[in-house]
Amino acid sequence: MKFTLSWLKQHLETTATLDEIVEALTRIGLEVEGVENPGEKLAAFKIAKVLSAERHPQADKLQILSVDAGNGPLQVVCGAPNARAGLVGVFGAPGAYVPGLDVTLKLASIRGVESNGMMCSTRELELGEDHDGIIELPEDAPIGTAYPDYAGLTDPVIDVAITPNRQDCMGVRGIARDLAAAGLGTLTPLTFGAFTSEGAGPDVRTEDTAGCPAFFAQTVTGVTNGESPEWMRRSLLAIGQKPISALVDITNYLMIDLGRPLHVYDRAKLSGGLVARKAKDGEQVVALNGKTYTLDATMTVIADDTAVHDIGGIMGGEHSGVSADTTDVLIECAYFDPDHIARTGQKLTLTSDARSRFERGVDPAFLEDGLAIATALVLHICGGTASDVTRSGELPLEPRVIHYDPRLSAELGGLHVAPERQARTLLSLGFTIGAITSADAFSDALFSTIEGKWPVTIPSWRRDVDGPADLVEEVVRIEGIDNIPSTPLPRMPGVAKPTATPEQKLERRARRAAAARGLDEAVTWSFLSETEAAPFGGGAWTLANPISEDLKVMRPSLLPGLLAATGRNLKRGQQSVRLFEIGRRYLADAERATLGVVLAGDRRPRGWRDGKAATFDAYDAKAEALALLAASGAPVDNLQVMGEAGDAWHPGQSGTLRLGPKTVLASFGMLHPSVLKAFDLDGAVAAVEVYLDAIPPKRATGFARPAYTPPALQAVRRDFAFLVPAALATDTLVRAVKGADKVAIVSARVFDVFTGAGVEDGHKSVAVEVVLQPTAKSFTDEEIKAIADKVVAAAAKQGASLRG
Repeated sequence: MKFTLSWLKQHLETTATLDEIVEALTRIGLEVEGVENPGEKLAAFKIAKVLSAERHPQADKLQILSVDAGNGPLQVVCGAPNARAGLVGVFGAPGAYVPGLDVTLKLASIRGVESNGMMCSTRELELGEDHDGIIELPEDAPIGTAYPDYAGLTDPVIDVAITPNRQDCMGVRGIARDLAAAGLGTLTPLTFGAFTSEGAGPDVRTEDTAGCPAFFAQTVTGVTNGESPEWMRRSLLAIGQKPISALVDITNYLMIDLGRPLHVYDRAKLSGGLVARKAKDGEQVVALNGKTYTLDATMTVIADDTAVHDIGGIMGGEHSGVSADTTDVLIECAYFDPDHIARTGQKLTLTSDARSRFERGVDPAFLEDGLAIATALVLHICGGTASDVTRSGELPLEPRVIHYDPRLSAELGGLHVAPERQARTLLSLGFTIGAITSADAFSDALFSTIEGKWPVTIPSWRRDVDGPADLVEEVVRIEGIDNIPSTPLPRMPGVAKPTATPEQKLERRARRAAAARGLDEAVTWSFLSETEAAPFGGGAWTLANPISEDLKVMRPSLLPGLLAATGRNLKRGQQSVRLFEIGRRYLADAERATLGVVLAGDRRPRGWRDGKAATFDAYDAKAEALALLAASGAPVDNLQVMGEAGDAWHPGQSGTLRLGPKTVLASFGMLHPSVLKAFDLDGAVAAVEVYLDAIPPKRATGFARPAYTPPALQAVRRDFAFLVPAALATDTLVRAVKGADKVAIVSARVFDVFTGAGVEDGHKSVAVEVVLQPTAKSFTDEEIKAIADKVVAAAAKQGASLRG
């Protein structure tokens, strides 16, 4: 939220400097995101007078001006239709930067005539949208004066980040109240001009008491909707709000000033009275942004007898908006339920300044005064006659009282604050303590009458305060969180016990192993768009209140986020991408700890030895999966490679690693081309998902490791070449070979696969190395032959035969 320093001082009587105010805002929890001076970028522009104006000899629409900016006449070529002798405007000399054009002026020749700068319009200086001519200033404007100084554009603009719980600070007055409580000044009384009302109030009512509990309105007849006053236009322009007309500017000004959104209707465009009701399914409204929105029966609208004119609390309709011809207006000041506003805004994907305030929760007790202030401004600026006020519905004003023990400041907040100081802080923020209603009414005698816990009444504008802990937070933040002393936690005597859980240790081992293998760790969003989740089966959980539509679904896999990160890296010139992430998948039954890996680009760069670059394939993915599972403590020697990994994976180039037919420890392989297309990726991409929660935990054996005892006798290696059906997985063959003699055979691995000449069609030659380890004595030839016969027999059961 943005506001100027002078705007703040309308509500805060203070002698504090800008730096002191900025420091205090951040200290009390209203983080300052930036401070800028809008006049700085216009410092080079000066007030100048046109001494003469003559037609350009080479262009009918151009004039040659003689301009005096305080240092004598300069020749300027200008195409503005209102340029004339005697006009006083804003001049930019060569070297001045024009923000609206994004150019730096320099000496130029235009149609053969030298031009020394330019006379500027409001759009060129980003002070408005007027581009029909150059700025015209009063004749008595001081020539040669810097334009920002003359126009009052040197007022610093403060940009504050308001957290969702601080609805009271969505207006300048709420921020001023916090600063006053922090000791930076005094909150000025809120006053507005008195006026008389004549005649009955407008015909308004609320039928949707859940979405719009209260609907107040007042009419003003005989208004003149011209330009708003200079002070109001200047304040709105400084914070980036575009002045439109007096009636519209008044509502925008009050929304920023007091955090009170309102809406003004042109009565001539209404048919009958206004009613706050539920929309009908399929009803449409053209909003002020020019877009048409289709509504449903969950949404609150403001309508007359014929049409919808307002998406309640979010945006008004285009057809009933005020214009320059408006003479009679209806001012709406309503209270809308925050939850209804949030759901409607999400469904329509419609944001507005009003929505951001209503869904936080505006002050329900401020309808009467808010409407009166708006009406007074309309009467003062636009003239007219006000009617009585129509009040429909009931305000949600049930008093809320918290019984507060001041000792909680030290017990919960860690900061000891004297009770009297705590009381003054809460009173300054608008809370009531017993019979004490304000800090001005505080006295030691009256305070001493409060016994036991304090009965603290929460102000109507603090919807976020719910219990004693919230009051502690208010006291501590005003005192200053930096003042909380650092207190170390007590340490238990002796050797500290390990605190990491088995799951945390497992993730730690997996993370270190992945990094050691040259993979780069990424951290991606746990939320995806529905489009990104769809290739992986869609999300089981969808957020009811997402930050945006792109972060709506809780991820069913880690791969979408890694693929998005991979695409960003490849598009920025990265030749080889090796990413991993450890996080959670969110499935229908539970959230699952998972390790995801994506391999894309070049596995090996091109070079003189190997020729062209090599890309990743399914075997690279399998190698990563096995290595990561081994580092995680999985029994990789007992794993089986089975089947396809799923619809997101490439058929025939993917698989799963399992313990038995049901326990899947990992999926690996190449991703399906349709998945790569969905993420705008070119070329093949290999991936792995290791399901850490499926890895069986190790049995507890104590902290001591058994002593390493290498075999006393040398191992024996024997090679076997089998002719096997082409469809037989080599993993199945190796498993059968290892099981032929579980005592003597300690390992077996494939070292060659061959198809071609000498191998009949539909078959392949698979060479397996078998390692035999003697224990008490060396193997005899007969024992080795007996083991070899077992190996051949076991392979034969899988359809394999020993090659001659």
